[in-house]
Amino acid sequence: MKKYALVGAGSRAFHMFAEPIVKELRQHAALVGVYDTNLLRAERLSKDCGGIPVFRTFEEMLSRSGADRIIVASVDYTHDEYIIRSMEAGFDVISEKPMTTDHRKCKAVLEAERRTGRRVTVTFNARFISYTSRIKELLKQQAIGRILSVDMEWMLDTSHGADYFRRWHRYLDKSGGLLVHKSTHHFDLINWWLEEDPIEVYAFGDLRFYGPTREQRGERCLACAYKTSCEFYLDLEQDAFFDSYYRQAESADGYYRDGCVFAGDIDIYDTMSVNVRYSRGTLLTYSLNAHSPYEGWKLSINGSEGRIEARQFTSGLEKDVPESTLSLFNRKGEEITYRMAKNTGFHGGADEALRRMLFAGDRPDPLGHMADSRAGAMSLLIGDAANISIAGKRPVRLQELIGLDGERV
Repeated sequence: MKKYALVGAGSRAFHMFAEPIVKELRQHAALVGVYDTNLLRAERLSKDCGGIPVFRTFEEMLSRSGADRIIVASVDYTHDEYIIRSMEAGFDVISEKPMTTDHRKCKAVLEAERRTGRRVTVTFNARFISYTSRIKELLKQQAIGRILSVDMEWMLDTSHGADYFRRWHRYLDKSGGLLVHKSTHHFDLINWWLEEDPIEVYAFGDLRFYGPTREQRGERCLACAYKTSCEFYLDLEQDAFFDSYYRQAESADGYYRDGCVFAGDIDIYDTMSVNVRYSRGTLLTYSLNAHSPYEGWKLSINGSEGRIEARQFTSGLEKDVPESTLSLFNRKGEEITYRMAKNTGFHGGADEALRRMLFAGDRPDPLGHMADSRAGAMSLLIGDAANISIAGKRPVRLQELIGLDGERV
């Protein structure tokens, strides 16, 4: 049984790692420490997870917890620091996505991994959804021949999408924006499906729905004069987790989780379009908007021998459809339809499947579901290159950012 120490005590750290390790995976893994810059939040996580040790400094946790590996689930812009310090102290690292937020930090992580001989694993749960895995299987079987182009449209509804504009994610320097924090899932899926390297990116992005687009706004929901009329009002006190982990922890660092989604200091985009050229010529057209009336995604993959079309929705009229449909069109004029029952559980059962492979280690991985640092780099670099492209109004080659070799992902 391996022992793990956790840096970060927020929602993802608790729900993805801490609680499942102590409750579901205790025969395979032990959680032996937690550290967060917000001590009140770390203490709350400890209490909810059976009293695991809380450390006041990260260095103390590294030296005294007795961990075999470190899990990094802190805010995105700190990932590189904790990953590098952990490897330099002799630990392999499990990092929540994104591995980090820009190419400079990414390069530092990769250099530290080479220097120390330690290993970084990045938790891309979207690979573990049975629907996305089926697409991977079909492509590996060359069901549509050589892949020529991919079109992906991703929509966040105004429940999920708005939440990024309340939190620290709304600052580009802390999250890399949605093109890094959120789209890293989507870019990783495409990289995984294609088994090609992205080499050039051109993008557009704007803040059109959130940010200072209305006069009636405040600093935060809790103290807002418009709380009774605003459709984006979030009552932290009515959610037990938000209340205990965030509202009651505000005195430790001043961070509040219910910032106004129309604040003037928001500097990330809510409407994005990205074009990517890959190493074997495949072209990707990708869009993301964070203000859709429903949530889900649409995909088409065009190949020399046919086309795959896929779509899944998690809100709106198709939310409760009991099955997912995957369509393959070949050059004979035929449509082959695959119907799959929707998985239950968080993120369509993907989190549970990922944890099982990661911590129990009792499942084979013929499709390469588990991602390493290079996969983590390739996904975040598309998002970072897109941010640079938007700011500079120019195409950006990944080689100019990091000088990666030409090995396949």
